[in-house]
Amino acid sequence: MTDSIWTDAVWHKSSRSNGGGQCVEIAVHADLVAVRDSKDPDGAMLIFPARTWQSFLGWIVDNDELTNLGR
Repeated sequence: MTDSIWTDAVWHKSSRSNGGGQCVEIAVHADLVAVRDSKDPDGAMLIFPARTWQSFLGWIVDNDELTNLGR
């Protein structure tokens, strides 16, 4: 797989981001989700199948003790 599919991707970060640069950003392409560090947009990405990403998000929601981290 080539990183070129992410060149023109639309990257998103949390609406709760305060602009301090301590965020991750995600982009979606076909059935893949890429995650990168907002401080290093040209750096490495983690790429997951969309189904795996959805499972991860579901796990976070289901484990609500994690919801209060960083608050």
